[in-house]
Amino acid sequence: MKLIAGLGNPGSEYRHTRHNIGFEVIDALSEKLAIPLDRTKFNAVYGKGKAGGQDVLLVKPLTYMNASGEAIAPLMQYYKIAIDDLLVIYDDLDLAVGKMRLRLKGSAGGHNGMKSIIQHLGSQDFKRLRIGIGRPDGRQSVIDYVLGRFPEEDRPLIDEAVKRATDACEAFLNEPFDRVMNRFN
Repeated sequence: MKLIAGLGNPGSEYRHTRHNIGFEVIDALSEKLAIPLDRTKFNAVYGKGKAGGQDVLLVKPLTYMNASGEAIAPLMQYYKIAIDDLLVIYDDLDLAVGKMRLRLKGSAGGHNGMKSIIQHLGSQDFKRLRIGIGRPDGRQSVIDYVLGRFPEEDRPLIDEAVKRATDACEAFLNEPFDRVMNRFN
């Protein structure tokens, strides 16, 4: 079984904010794979289904971004999911808006949601898909920026990134990850 988690904050006030790009990808993937997000357990909303012959969990932690590991680690333990079968989707300030990068492993890179997951799993050796949200100009704080919505002119780039990310997630279910990285990076 594979677990694909998109990071974000719960609640309508955070919907479509830069920090919730992971949630957007999970919502799009849920629709594409016809796996409804109809379960709630371990501080997460998730769906369980099959895609490409593979059992999969699509997960949105409800713990708020900075405590994402509190939802992901117990789900992995409950469903006996190996760390090799985890893919985490999240926003990245260091990538241009709409750019996408897949990695086999790495540090948290200053991202509090990733810090939480690394802490709760006791490892940083899991796959990740980062979607660029760009950096704020010097007048706006990082917190206000990540909790803000994309400007209208960025929306086409984000919509395309979400589509490419769902395609990459689907490929993750069926192909070796190095091949997925070569195709989508």
